[in-house]
Amino acid sequence: METPAYILALDQGTTSCRALLFDQAGQVVSKAQQAIALTFPQPGWVEQDPEEILKCQIDVLRDAVAKAPQPKKIAAVGITNQRETIVLWDRLTGRPVYPAIVWQCRRTASICEKIIQCGLEKLIADKTGLVVDAYFSATKLMWLLAEIPGVRERAERGELMAGTIDTWLIWHLSGRQRHVTDVSNASRTMFFNIRTGTWDDELLRAFGIPVAILPEILPSSGVAAYLDPEILPGYVPICGIAGDQQAALFGQACLEPGMTKNTYGTGCFILMHTGSQIIRSHHHLITTVAWDLGKGIEYALEGSVFQAGSVILWLRDNLRLITRSSECDRLAEAVDDTDGVHFVPAFSGLGAPYWNMQARGIITGLTGRSSREHIARAVLESIAHQSLDVLECMQMDTARPITALRVDGGASVSDLLMQFQADISGVSVDRPVMVETTAFGVACLAGLASGILDQPAAIEGIRVKDRLFEPTMTGDERSQRRQAWKQAVSTAIENVSPERRS
Repeated sequence: METPAYILALDQGTTSCRALLFDQAGQVVSKAQQAIALTFPQPGWVEQDPEEILKCQIDVLRDAVAKAPQPKKIAAVGITNQRETIVLWDRLTGRPVYPAIVWQCRRTASICEKIIQCGLEKLIADKTGLVVDAYFSATKLMWLLAEIPGVRERAERGELMAGTIDTWLIWHLSGRQRHVTDVSNASRTMFFNIRTGTWDDELLRAFGIPVAILPEILPSSGVAAYLDPEILPGYVPICGIAGDQQAALFGQACLEPGMTKNTYGTGCFILMHTGSQIIRSHHHLITTVAWDLGKGIEYALEGSVFQAGSVILWLRDNLRLITRSSECDRLAEAVDDTDGVHFVPAFSGLGAPYWNMQARGIITGLTGRSSREHIARAVLESIAHQSLDVLECMQMDTARPITALRVDGGASVSDLLMQFQADISGVSVDRPVMVETTAFGVACLAGLASGILDQPAAIEGIRVKDRLFEPTMTGDERSQRRQAWKQAVSTAIENVSPERRS
C-alpha cells in the first residue's frame, strides 16, 4: 500500500514565517511559526531583512517537518507570500543589495505623483488593472534603481535579480536554480499585462526597469522548481505558488464568479472571483489575477485595507491600552457601542476605495466620558467599516449583490468583529473551522499539480463551516452608523498638514 503523502505549505507573511503540513484530508498535522522584524527607518518607510526572511522560512520548514507525528512522504510544496514587497539581489552572491521594501512602505508616493503627472495613469489601469500607488512593486523597484549607488548600472549589466518574496524564496530554496514567479504575484507589480499574461514592455520602458532582472512567469499550479535536498531531502517539487490573498480566495473555495472572501490579517483584503472575465472597476478597486491552474488566467476584483489587525497591535504596543491582543475584544464587549467615537486608522494613507497616500489616522467624537473601552470598540468597528467600503464598491461594479462573505485570518476569530461585520454589511458572514486558509489554499494548488487533489471542486468538500453570523441590525441604524463613519473618513482626508499636501 502506498504511503500517505503530506503537502507542505510555506506561508511567508508580513510579520511571521510559517510552515504547515497538511494531510490528504486537508487537516493540519504539524506547524511552526516564527516572528520576523519590520523596521521603520523614516516616517512612512517600512523595510525587512530578506536574509532574515529566508532563514526564518527554512527554520520553520524544518521544524514543521520534525514535528510531524510520523514519517511520511512529502509529495509537494506550496509557497504563499506577502505581495508587492520587493527584493533586489546579487546574481553571483545571492545577497540583497538593500533591505526588502515592504508593501506598506509609502516612500515612493512622490514617484507615483510624477507618473500620474506624466499621463500614464489610464495606460497603467488598462494594462495592469491597478491604480498608481506606492503599494505596488513598480515604484519600489524604480526607487532602488535610482537611489542606491551603482545599482542601475549593475542591473543593466545583468548582475542583479529582482522579485517579490515568492521569487526570492524559490531562488534560494531551489539551490539558486529557478528565478520564477506566478501570475498572481506578477499581477501586483504594476508592470504585468493582465490580458497577455506577460511583463509589459511599454511600461517597463516608461519605468526604466530592465526586463533582464525579472523572473519567468508561471501558472499558480504546476511544477516550478525542486527543493534543494540540503534543505529537505528528496527533490520535493514546489508546485503551488500564489500571493497570500489569492491563496486565501482559493482556500475558501471561491471558485465561481461572484464568490467573495475577506482575510483579516495585518490589513484586510477583499477579493471577488470574476472567472475568466476582466471586470474594470469604476469605483477605485483593482482588477487582479486570481490564479492560473494551467488552463488560462482567472481574475478577481480586489480592495485592500492597509490597516486592520495591525491596529490591534498598535493598541497593545504603542498606546499600551491592552497587554494582549485578545483583550481588545474583552474591552469592546464591555460597552454596547462606541458612544460616538470613530477611529480611522490611516497610518500609511488609505487604500481602496480612497487611494489617498496623504491621509493620516484620527480619532473623532471624543468626549469627557469616552473610555478605553469605547476606543477598543471603535478600533474593531473600523476594520468592519473599511471592509464594507470595499464590498459596496464591488456590488456596484458587478451589479451583483453579495449575500455571503467568507472570512479568514487572525482577526476573524473575534465573534464581536464578525457579528458587527454582518450587521453593518447586511450580509451573512461565513467563518470556516480552518482559518488557515492562506496556507490551505496554496496547499490545494500544490495538491492539484501533484495529483493529490483531482479537481478544484474537491476543496468545497474539505472546507468545514464553523459559524454563520447573520445580520441583526436595522436598516436605519446601519445607515446612521455608515454616515458617521464616512464623515470620519472625510475628516481624515481633509485634515492633512500643508507640508504633506505639498
